[in-house]
Amino acid sequence: MKYEVAVAQIKPQKGEVAFNLERIGEIFAQLEADSPDTNVLVLPETILSGYFLEGGVRDVARSAEQLFQELLALYRRHVSRADAALDVCLGFYELFEGKYYNSALYVTLSASNDYLLPTLNHVHRKFFLPTYGVFDEKRFVSRGRTIDAFQTRFGRVAVLICEDVWHSISATLAALKGAMVVYVLSASPGREFGGHHVGNIAQWNVLIPGIAEEHNVWVVYAGLVGFEGGKGFTGSSQVVDPWGNSLIQASITNEAVIRATIDMDDVAIARANSPLLADLEATLGDITLQLQHIAQSPHQK
Repeated sequence: MKYEVAVAQIKPQKGEVAFNLERIGEIFAQLEADSPDTNVLVLPETILSGYFLEGGVRDVARSAEQLFQELLALYRRHVSRADAALDVCLGFYELFEGKYYNSALYVTLSASNDYLLPTLNHVHRKFFLPTYGVFDEKRFVSRGRTIDAFQTRFGRVAVLICEDVWHSISATLAALKGAMVVYVLSASPGREFGGHHVGNIAQWNVLIPGIAEEHNVWVVYAGLVGFEGGKGFTGSSQVVDPWGNSLIQASITNEAVIRATIDMDDVAIARANSPLLADLEATLGDITLQLQHIAQSPHQK
């Protein structure tokens, strides 16, 4: 199966959810006019509000169901084809069961229920919350408790949010649960500048191909751009194939919409040539015993 993915890195207006939703509506209209064959649209972490909100999270947070309905209404206002449909993956601050989360939503939208039933497919709540450097997420949001893969119209996928990817176990869990595509949503401030070198981008350019190549999955990375409080986010959205090759990469600083074709059959081909995931699956029993031992005696030498 092949499908078309678009990644939109845009600059959200801080704290202005209504404004940022309208920006997303403009992207819906742009895709409808220029690329009606687009199947999945991916947008970055906290695209609805901006990232560095601290206590302002409570003012912009909404339930996943509320956001789903807002996106559906927005989509139907901006598309004209009766058979139009689009899967959307984006980041937002979520209010769920009395707690706030840095979350990602994956939904299927359609112009008509008669053509395709709209669906709220999945919510991922950021599993690893950074508390170093400029980050202090644990003060303002709760952390998610699971990393899951889930079924979509185009196959089994997973969503991770920024810091999740800096811990290799996250992508490993997603792959072991059957993900063939991993969507990574990020708000990554630039750091370690040296000439043309930007430290965080250099690290992302190691992490993302590494995930793709080790687990033979497609990786779609959506990075926030713009400035908040003097901190600049470094975009660089990209699509990486199951061999670790980056097919397209966006600018570090500018808004952009990039597109690529994902061929799900490539996953099986890559895994046949390099069965690292199969090797991992074969050792899961022993790995589980090791993890149980570590959990029971974390400091034992």
